[in-house]
Amino acid sequence: MTETMLIEQPDTMVSVRERFGINSDLRVPAFTERDDHVPEIDPAYKFNEDVTLAILAGFTQDRRVMIQGLHGTGKSTHIEQVAARLNWPCIRVNLDGHISRLDLVGKDTISLRDGKQVTEFQEGIVPWALRRPVALIFDEFDAGRPDVMFVIQRILERDGKFTLLDQNEVIHPHPYFRLFATANTVGLGNLNGLYHGTQVLNQAQIDRWNIVATLNYLPREDEIAIVQARVPSFATEAGHKQVAAMVAVAELTRQGFASGDVSTLMSPRTVISWAENNDIFHDLARSFRLSFLNKCDEAERPIVAEYFQRCFNQELTESYLLHASS
Repeated sequence: MTETMLIEQPDTMVSVRERFGINSDLRVPAFTERDDHVPEIDPAYKFNEDVTLAILAGFTQDRRVMIQGLHGTGKSTHIEQVAARLNWPCIRVNLDGHISRLDLVGKDTISLRDGKQVTEFQEGIVPWALRRPVALIFDEFDAGRPDVMFVIQRILERDGKFTLLDQNEVIHPHPYFRLFATANTVGLGNLNGLYHGTQVLNQAQIDRWNIVATLNYLPREDEIAIVQARVPSFATEAGHKQVAAMVAVAELTRQGFASGDVSTLMSPRTVISWAENNDIFHDLARSFRLSFLNKCDEAERPIVAEYFQRCFNQELTESYLLHASS
């Protein structure tokens, strides 16, 4: 981690109405200067009002906020984009199965000093962040290992002190340290088979999150606007119609997943990949196959191809497999 933080605490207040376009008189603390840890602003990002207010409560009132939702809905990005507009330094840690307790807390390392090997303690990301005015985001919170979860549980309390046992040191959180998490489930495990690798979380730990917000897929027009902003070749009237049809295909996969017809759904991230791949192949059907269809179970591809046919009035090879099997 670099040591380039400029200001130790927020030095201005900003209007939520002006900064986020939300009809609220709320004012939130912010920094006037940016440092290397502040995310870049994405001008195309669309804020969900409820989730934005939940995140702002986390920044303003030091609430522990978890964002839950299906993959590709932009949960982590939502927190980052709020932080970007507040100039609040932000660090993301992905709690995949390889993150260990030592990675979070720290460990002894061997280094060379004056030509001699010395053993010294190197802090992990948790004590580093606790000492600074940063927002720490735990991504894939429901995929963390149990030993990692209990390290985090100690800092979930608002004034949770963190003890470095190896150093016999107690760390008091910085007054402007903030903690967020994102998860596909709410700690109930892989109930629908979509999220292998997630764990059933300790409910005492879930109970320590002050706010749990749900971020679902955006309204159709918002999703279309994001795709057009990310892929400028679609930012035309004709492009709008094409993207509308692409989003319609995505919505059919989501409805199909909800009703049990298919086991894979298309996220907004995949729709953007589809549009980007179309810039390469200049063929919506081929781009669709390479971006999404080939990820689906072979037995379900005819159904997904049928969704494509409904929205584009164009048959795919996989559509004929459906007719042949019926």
